[in-house]
Amino acid sequence: MNWKRMVLIGLGMMAGVRAEADMTLTATFAGGCFWCIEEVFRQVPGVVMVESGYIGGTVENPTYRQVCRGKTGHAEAVEVRYDPYVVSYEKLLEVFFAAHDPTQLNRQGADVGTQYRSAIFTHSGEQMEAAKAAIAALDASGTLPGPVVTEVAPATKFYVAEREHQFYYRRNPDAPYCRMVIRPKLEKLQPE
Repeated sequence: MNWKRMVLIGLGMMAGVRAEADMTLTATFAGGCFWCIEEVFRQVPGVVMVESGYIGGTVENPTYRQVCRGKTGHAEAVEVRYDPYVVSYEKLLEVFFAAHDPTQLNRQGADVGTQYRSAIFTHSGEQMEAAKAAIAALDASGTLPGPVVTEVAPATKFYVAEREHQFYYRRNPDAPYCRMVIRPKLEKLQPE
């Protein structure tokens, strides 16, 4: 635990504040099917919570069926709560871009439609700047097969998906989609 974190926890305790809750930040990412990126972010040290859900559309309280039809404007996404003293937003951006193909417009693999778009929904001006800088750096690197098409927009209301979509990979590791799509992503992203 670093000294800044210890000081903040101590100050929180002295003030009678629940320090842990005050020290997390939120990041929201859409990168295709939320089942895939949910588990990727769960494995990042410093991430304290990941919820799958819907964001960026016009329908209030959308359901999975509505979003899958592509008529709500929402993207399947994950809301990530993280400890900025353990993991930076820039590191989360690296993980996000490594976990999907940001050059595919409105699709990831066999999942096609605006609900599977690549998007970063920012919660502050700093996140907006960091996201745009990461995209510019990726485009300049020439390492991708084309330009990054990831949308960057201020976060709107995030609607938590139904219970069966939370912890999907952990509850269904042997399901064909998990074995063929999610597991290879997780293996690819394991540190060497």
